[in-house]
Amino acid sequence: MNLSYAHLLPADFHPSSRVWIYQSNRMFGMMEALELEKMLDQFVAGWQAHGDQVKGFATLFFGQFIILMADETQTGVSGCSTDSSVRLIKAIEQQFNVNLFDRQLMAFVVKDKVQLLPLAQLNHAIENNFINGDTLYFNNLVQTKQDLENNWIIPVKDSWLKGRIPTLAT
Repeated sequence: MNLSYAHLLPADFHPSSRVWIYQSNRMFGMMEALELEKMLDQFVAGWQAHGDQVKGFATLFFGQFIILMADETQTGVSGCSTDSSVRLIKAIEQQFNVNLFDRQLMAFVVKDKVQLLPLAQLNHAIENNFINGDTLYFNNLVQTKQDLENNWIIPVKDSWLKGRIPTLAT
């Protein structure tokens, strides 16, 4: 699995650009992904904050992660413009019958594939060596373009999960 993605991010966006990551509970099919990309492009083309165009970017990575980004050096994102992005994500959920707001579902790279794991099953996965400190984890809590580039896909041992693995907790 090719995990290279930073080169796909817009180079002309400031490193402090705000980022929102929505992880789907399943991979989008090819036709769904094409339709989804059109929806994201249309949203970004019309994304506004108090009547001003938001310098935005939206894409689907790894068939499962919707990335929204706003370069606030041009126009700040307001409550209304954030609400419009949430409405888009909810519409995507409805149209494609997916869940994009389940923060209890974690994503890892296991056997060269994105694998989802409910938080409730984390201890079982650790005990059975499904994941370990070197397993790559999608840290969907990143908030800026710079963090997305450097801290999105990280080893478990470098994430908040390290305290959950006894051999790493010391």
